[in-house]
Amino acid sequence: MEHGTAARRGTAVWALIITSVAGFMAALDNLVVTTALPSIRKDLGGALQDLEWTVSAYTLTFAVLLMFGAALGDRFGRRRLFIIGLGIFSAASAGAALAPGMGELIAARAIQGVGAAILMPLTLTLLSAAVPAERRGTAFGIWGAANGLAVATGPLIGGTLTEHFTWQWIFWLNVPLGLLLIPLARLRLDESRGPNPRLDLPGTALASGGLFGIVYALVRGNVDGWTSASVLGGLIGGTVLLAAFVSYELRATNPMLPMRLFRSRAFSAINAASLLMFLGMFGSIFLLSQFLQGVVGYSPMQAGVRMLPWTGMPMLVAPIAGILSDRIGGRPVVAAGLALQAVGLGLFALVIAPDVSYAAQVPALVISGVGMALYFAPSASLVMSSVRPEEQGIASGANNAFREIGGALGVASLAAVFSAHGGYESASRFVDGLTPALWVGAGAVALAAAAILSVSLTGQAGATRGASGAGSVPSALSG
Repeated sequence: MEHGTAARRGTAVWALIITSVAGFMAALDNLVVTTALPSIRKDLGGALQDLEWTVSAYTLTFAVLLMFGAALGDRFGRRRLFIIGLGIFSAASAGAALAPGMGELIAARAIQGVGAAILMPLTLTLLSAAVPAERRGTAFGIWGAANGLAVATGPLIGGTLTEHFTWQWIFWLNVPLGLLLIPLARLRLDESRGPNPRLDLPGTALASGGLFGIVYALVRGNVDGWTSASVLGGLIGGTVLLAAFVSYELRATNPMLPMRLFRSRAFSAINAASLLMFLGMFGSIFLLSQFLQGVVGYSPMQAGVRMLPWTGMPMLVAPIAGILSDRIGGRPVVAAGLALQAVGLGLFALVIAPDVSYAAQVPALVISGVGMALYFAPSASLVMSSVRPEEQGIASGANNAFREIGGALGVASLAAVFSAHGGYESASRFVDGLTPALWVGAGAVALAAAAILSVSLTGQAGATRGASGAGSVPSALSG
């Protein structure tokens, strides 16, 4: 009996290590590239829209395939698909490092997103299967901390590797980790399958095509003209495909995203808020990381360090946010966080100038960081409490997808505003474009706060249980 208990404990520890490292890799690649963008542009050439795609190609494929990747694991085996996802992600990372031009880099980033979409949701289902129910809260806390650390340190790691080695090392970093994790996963993780193994191929195709069309149009709008055939075709075609996706999902026997979930105003509100939050945050970080290097003159590592009051603040404030959420409910904490993030971006827009000092930027960085932390800590619990327990799985997967979609739309839309009003010709021209883009980002996050405040998010006790018990979260992403 003792031997069996020890064996199970060993399996759980290995599962925690493997899934946390894999989750760290996938989360890191959301932001690690931002501080390397000026070096990539200098080395490979390319215009603003090419830099946008180095970020959006990853977040877009990650977003639209996230729930499909979970369903693949349910059908063909979660460990097997996890290993396949790791292999795709690692190979694509090598492809990105070896890319001779922007086109090849963007293609490799898109394939990276495919690998991440497969492995990321399966990290939680595999961890859930390996860890006893009474220990899952701790396990998911560690897993979540690893993902939070990836977001916090992404710009710093990207800047450090770019400055002391080359930008290619932000991608080479994934290869040895992936090669180490693949045999460990094969040896140390147990195989499992989900209860609902059918795949929603038409829904996946419609959602992917629709989102690609809209992001493509936003990226190309200032280049080709907003009334050009390609841009109008992307906007209209993308909208039509998304409408067709909703129509199909309403009738599908096994929908990727059950539309019945949106009958809950609370579920609709938290997902709208998540999309708008990531739209404002990702788009702003995309441009500000270039401003810190190209205009202010910081090195890549210096830029990453100086962004830590923003990106690293969740590591300090999240525990306080959790306590506040338990005492007063998650809704006011999330709303306050979104409001502070909007204020922070607005402050940036007010102080930004070619010769702005770092001291003048610190208040905006800190306020944005505190706002991000207050949003992140209770938002998952609000998602869980907005649906029935048996729907929490698909709800969590949907919320993660909406966040990634928001990031892709944010980079595309804020860059479109930037290029309509400014450019790379000089420091003043960069600021001319950055200022209105930041105001748009602030407005998007303010709308997110309004969305949260517009409905009564009930079930706060359930939200608290979802946060601490977390046992329902892994099924959550298994689709």
